[in-house]
Amino acid sequence: MSIQIAGAPCCWGVDDPKNPYLPPWERVLNEASQAGCQGIELGPYGYIPFDIPKVTKVLTELDLTIIAGTIFDNLVDKENIENLIKQVDDICSFITKLPAAPALKHHQYQAPYLVVIDWGHEERNKHAGRPEEAPRLSEQEWKQMIHHIKKIAEHAWNNYGVRAVIHPHAGGYIEFEDEINRLLHDIPHETAGLCLDTGHLYYSKMDPLEWIERCADRLDYLHFKDIHLDTYHQVMKERTRFFEACAKGVMCPIGQGVIDYHKIRHLLTELNYSGYVTFEQERDPRDADTSLEDVKQSVDFLNKLGFANELKARNR
Repeated sequence: MSIQIAGAPCCWGVDDPKNPYLPPWERVLNEASQAGCQGIELGPYGYIPFDIPKVTKVLTELDLTIIAGTIFDNLVDKENIENLIKQVDDICSFITKLPAAPALKHHQYQAPYLVVIDWGHEERNKHAGRPEEAPRLSEQEWKQMIHHIKKIAEHAWNNYGVRAVIHPHAGGYIEFEDEINRLLHDIPHETAGLCLDTGHLYYSKMDPLEWIERCADRLDYLHFKDIHLDTYHQVMKERTRFFEACAKGVMCPIGQGVIDYHKIRHLLTELNYSGYVTFEQERDPRDADTSLEDVKQSVDFLNKLGFANELKARNR
């Protein structure tokens, strides 16, 4: 088994590039390196500037690579497809020219990836994590979204050799058990992979262990999160929107929440998972002063759990 661990800018509260409180991208990369990460995601579209020489210089100095870029946008509406394809071009032409992540043996699709997430629907966001209440897409809307995802995936692969991985996300139209099952039926693995997120699965009333095992042959990439159980119960009771829940601290460092990562580590060993895992801890960017400490705690926990050889920790 060969697993590489990476971080993500959302650990510093970077989810919306228009948020005025975001920390500078250079600080995020610097602190990710200090915490022991050797890879990091690009973050939301437009956060890190599309300046290849400048970003390459920073990454090289910090011994970091970019593991993935992300489309976090409305995948449903027909009028948004031109914008989505532009994002594919901008992101993929950028990440494929940055320092390359290490190739992993026995892994069919190598980094960097294009993580594809549906987002931007208030009627779903306000029901995040509540499958019994959230509205579903009509048959026509679902088919339209699937068509858009296929176009994104095929454009990324055919033009840039970048593998698209679909990420079920709380508050979007690909979130709950019925929707993930339908997605797996409608999009073959040769078109796009799957990026399961342990935190989003738990948040949306699914068992991460069960779903990792169930979808093992479709997994190209994984996200790790952990959930503070008391806060989770509180935000569910208060019917809080997803990122408002994150601002209240529903996400915590890996190993300090409700998700059993000892069992997940054992399962990944049994499945012989050979790929990348990115850990995340969404928060309000105004709380980013504790990000370095929290990220270091997540890295240390994963190291102690048995990812030490794969992490190649910086304390060597």
